Amino acid sequence: MTDFPAGLSALADRYDVLLCDVWGVIHNGVRSFPEACQALVNWRAHHGPVVLISNAPRPSSDVVAQLDSLGVPREAWSAFVTSGDATRALLAERAPGKVWRIGPDRDAPLYDGFDLDLAGSPEDADFIGCSGLYDDETEAPADYADRLAVAAGRGLAFICANPDRVVQRGNKLIYCGGALADLYETLGGEVLMAGKPFAPIYDLALAEAEALKGGPVDRSRVLCVGDGVITDVKGAHDQGLDCLFIAKGIHGEAAIGPDGALDPAKVKGLLAAEQLGAAHAIGDLVW
Repeated sequence: MTDFPAGLSALADRYDVLLCDVWGVIHNGVRSFPEACQALVNWRAHHGPVVLISNAPRPSSDVVAQLDSLGVPREAWSAFVTSGDATRALLAERAPGKVWRIGPDRDAPLYDGFDLDLAGSPEDADFIGCSGLYDDETEAPADYADRLAVAAGRGLAFICANPDRVVQRGNKLIYCGGALADLYETLGGEVLMAGKPFAPIYDLALAEAEALKGGPVDRSRVLCVGDGVITDVKGAHDQGLDCLFIAKGIHGEAAIGPDGALDPAKVKGLLAAEQLGAAHAIGDLVW
């Protein structure tokens, strides 16, 4: 059963640790959400650590500057892990080697420190490393179909550093690496991922929480916060963790009734469509 609290404060006595999604919950890629940030500030100040857990395809150390530029206060979080952090273990297993790198230049830090040469095409690569589309403002997955078909025919593994299919940038939905991973699977290719909803990123996040608390963490008192049904909600479900589903995030109007308010029936429908449930749901993250 899903309950619908008025805000995060209503759950404060039930949990000791937050694992909180970033994009769609505390910012939209253009601006931060002040009420959501303040909710995390309040939690961290009075209740326990906040570990940000993001499907950003770069190492967390390289993403902090983006949070700062969007106005996310440092007081809102205690530690930060990304899909990029978790994916680096998959890359290390394939070094030395030749990688056909798909993604924008800003994601190059994902590969720093590995003995990996860049391949100019799938015909010349040992595997694929994908952090997203080269130009997510103008391209779509179909633009990659021919090249990915070649790679799948050669049996190249596709390491996807961002399992998200789409993300909201301002008022626009843009494709992410997960959309290319889906296409590659339809072509018969092998896809490997370590970000949400997969276990490696949760292992990193819980290790950070244990370090912050100075000892073991009771998983029944860990709350995951996120707006993606097939990433955040599924990830929490698969790890046996409770989830606060931010229903107005990436799913937007699909969770809203005719009166403009959150519609519990629609929220439950979104979850049921993926055969999932969430312990709690709210429109936007507020205190």
